[in-house]
Amino acid sequence: MRPTRPSSAERTGRRPRRGAPPVLAALGLTAALALTATACGPGDSEADGKPTASATAGGSDTLQIPDDVKERLKKHGIDLDKWRGGEWKNWDRATWLREAKDYVNPIIQGLWDPDRMRKADKPPEKNVPNDISGDKGVTDPVPAPVRAAAVRAPYHQNLPELGKLFFDSPEGSMVCSATVVKDPAHPGKSNMVWTAGHCVHAGAKGGWYRNIAFVPSYNNTSLPTAQLQKATKQQIAPYGVYWADWAQTSQQWIEGGGPTGGQGAPYDFAVLHVTPEKGADGKSLEETVGGALPVDFNAPAVPKIASMTANGYPAAKPYDGQKLYQCKDRPGRLSLAASLPTMYRIGCSMTGGSSGGGWIATGSDGSPSLVSNTSIGPVTAGWLAGPRLGKEAKGVYDSVSTKYAGR
Repeated sequence: MRPTRPSSAERTGRRPRRGAPPVLAALGLTAALALTATACGPGDSEADGKPTASATAGGSDTLQIPDDVKERLKKHGIDLDKWRGGEWKNWDRATWLREAKDYVNPIIQGLWDPDRMRKADKPPEKNVPNDISGDKGVTDPVPAPVRAAAVRAPYHQNLPELGKLFFDSPEGSMVCSATVVKDPAHPGKSNMVWTAGHCVHAGAKGGWYRNIAFVPSYNNTSLPTAQLQKATKQQIAPYGVYWADWAQTSQQWIEGGGPTGGQGAPYDFAVLHVTPEKGADGKSLEETVGGALPVDFNAPAVPKIASMTANGYPAAKPYDGQKLYQCKDRPGRLSLAASLPTMYRIGCSMTGGSSGGGWIATGSDGSPSLVSNTSIGPVTAGWLAGPRLGKEAKGVYDSVSTKYAGR
């Protein structure tokens, strides 16, 4: 599923983008910056997004930017004042950073305010046949639809690791879903988040998305949409907003991913390292939310898995992206091409916006683990497919963990 405008790549009918083995896609530029800005709604190309009078870092009145960060921003041709004043909305080919090393995501304080988060929408849908196999690989019959069940509120008591991912693209503000995962380098103190590759990078014909931020337990108490219009940021984001200071996806996704998944779909995964919008307070994301899922890169084959549970915030009709849902089903196999890895597929009515949401199953060690993430599905809904995580996914995961191992 392409997310929908809150979740840009997921929408069910497009094959999300996936990546390939050893060549990792790392995004590189984190910024321990805090910039106050006036937020504009999704698709508000006319909104100026200009910052308020002051820009602060660490609470001071003067913006303090480390010299090395200044240098890296300069190498990318980014003027920080212009960027926070709305330059990030410039999606000219020359400014849409694409390569693994090009990722930049300076924090803009207050950009993701309650109204902007609520209005983030899905991108235009592209029709994809319900049966998209047609190759010589192994594909099981299309699964029977499974009606998504609403997760009982407060979400934090049931799925504390789950949350919503926000980002900006040329099509406007979008959303996906994401999951807090364990960090081998920091046991019990992870700042790592798992999502789909198409939720952070446009694939073969684009580059990195901007203003990527994770909100754990979004709308934790499941407020009705009408009440959300007047909800405070604390009600919508009770555990804070976390900006991606580093992101990484597979090179296969970068080279072969497309609006409907493309050749990158079986590698459509990404790992983020995040930092709190308001600055570090000494607590990790895992400590803040009270949990993180292990990732199983050796999950059992389809015949040995009794069931998988896909989780996410579906945003396309009949859903509105404001509530957390899940589907539980026995997985089948989906092969997009004989030369590509076979994907997991389950029956599920969730739509775009659920992309990137974690699939949970009993892992090889017998405990609940993240074994996949929502990637593609038909626009008409009915089923979802996700990558089977192997050495390529582990390479991305280990690379992010290692990068921050000494910090």
